[in-house]
Amino acid sequence: MADSAATEEFRAARDFLLRHRDDYRAAYDGFRWPKAEHFNWALDWFDRLAEGETGERTALWIVEEDGGEVRHTFRELAERSNQVANWLRSVGVRAGDRIVVMLGNQTELWETVLAAMKLRAVVIPATPLLGPADLTDRVVRGAARHVLVRAADTGKFDGVPGDYTRIAVGGAPAGWLAYEDAYGADRAFRPDGPTSADDTLMLYFTSGTTALPKLVEHSHVSYPVGHLTTMYWIGLRPGDVHLNISSPGWAKHAWSSLFAPWNAEATVFVHNYTRFDPARLMAEMDRAGVTGFCAPPTVWRMLIQADLRQLGTPPREVVAAGEPLNPEVIEHVRRVWGVTVRDGFGQTETTLQIGNTPGQPLKPGSMGRPVPGYAVALVDPVSGEPGEEGEICLDLSTRRPVGLMTGYAGDEERTAAATEGGYYRTGDIGSRDADGYITYIGRADDVFKASDYKISPFELESALLEHEAVAEAAVVPSPDPVRLAVPKAYVVLAEGWAPDAATAKAVFAHSRAVLAPYKRIRVLEFAELPKTVSGKIRRIELRERAAGGVVSDREFREQDLR
Repeated sequence: MADSAATEEFRAARDFLLRHRDDYRAAYDGFRWPKAEHFNWALDWFDRLAEGETGERTALWIVEEDGGEVRHTFRELAERSNQVANWLRSVGVRAGDRIVVMLGNQTELWETVLAAMKLRAVVIPATPLLGPADLTDRVVRGAARHVLVRAADTGKFDGVPGDYTRIAVGGAPAGWLAYEDAYGADRAFRPDGPTSADDTLMLYFTSGTTALPKLVEHSHVSYPVGHLTTMYWIGLRPGDVHLNISSPGWAKHAWSSLFAPWNAEATVFVHNYTRFDPARLMAEMDRAGVTGFCAPPTVWRMLIQADLRQLGTPPREVVAAGEPLNPEVIEHVRRVWGVTVRDGFGQTETTLQIGNTPGQPLKPGSMGRPVPGYAVALVDPVSGEPGEEGEICLDLSTRRPVGLMTGYAGDEERTAAATEGGYYRTGDIGSRDADGYITYIGRADDVFKASDYKISPFELESALLEHEAVAEAAVVPSPDPVRLAVPKAYVVLAEGWAPDAATAKAVFAHSRAVLAPYKRIRVLEFAELPKTVSGKIRRIELRERAAGGVVSDREFREQDLR
């Protein structure tokens, strides 16, 4: 029941971006989102690739820490996902049913997502790092009718209420169905009806950096088709081998370990590890011939602490997303690898909105320009007028971008607030220069004033990372009787540096040398940074800690060390 017209329109849009991958202006001006009343990416795109010449190419390549590995072609994954879809249907999974999928980077994850698409079931991705309380939230608020998890994690559901089918991968305990039974099912799959383009495909719980996670709803086009922009930003081509470091369960995993590479007919490469080992990672990248590499800023900062020269053949395309990447990291990689790490900006609610795209000049500190298919406006939070600085918003007045979520599931009020006035509001603040490049300032909640000057935490954190003692940093306001607030930095030290007054004095001196007086770090604390399970810094927790006035024996004030 494949839709040939929808497939060809999708392919035409994809091929247009591939042809203009190095010509930003032509791509931006000429790109049009494909239109489809019915579209099922697994059936209409992935299975079509599997039937053609691409079918014998490696679609998924997973390397384990112990050296074991598995490879699956597009054709193999199409057939295996057919078996899983047929089996899931036999145990009661129906169109519209919601399934919590909590698996690691293992073949069954990709099989299950493809199978769910074919069934028109709704996937609620969940990272294996979640505990019972988070899982209860996902099952209850997500109205899940089925859960599909690793056998090792089944115990987490002992106290999770609800009447849901329990499916275990890797050995089924009592009361659970064995996923492995799926491999006895028919290899041919017949859908039981057409897939409407606006049917729900995925429900994502956000990382909850500032509040209770929101439930983001995506359709059968918003993520599969919407990630044409992500493919374009990464610069992927047919036959590429792409490595994305991201935990399953988070949106970035679907971005760069599923839709973007397979939109491009590229191989998804995965290296599993329990402890990050830069040397081993680079050895595997060399062996696999990785041509595209995406990692969050935290990983990039750990990588540059190692000897990047251990990688013999650097990837052609290297990108970063999740949080803004600091300029000194970009410069270090460029100096050693001879390639430029290109920043990108998007959210769980969208696909890639803004990015430094292939072949374009980079400006230090900028995250690039709006990508094809997205019209970006910077809106003053007070007046509501667009300008050259303000909240990063998507202009919905001409045509809603395909990559924008359907809305926040079960929360019409929040959805209406996010799209008020003809704009989708990201909650992030940026500025735009005369060439259209946008520089990230910070989350609206993170930007603060000191001595009546507006402070961008990201700018100060980038300055701190230029010092060799600083591995990671997060800046928040600290109460001050004269200035209202002063910048306080929580710093994770690089190896070999002691959390003492001498190190603090050196960091303060660096702050004075590179920052304007009103931006200087006035308070410094050496500490680990609290993070969400997706790896994002929980600045709200640091703000509350600083506002509480609790003094640590690792806290230093600039005025006391002169």
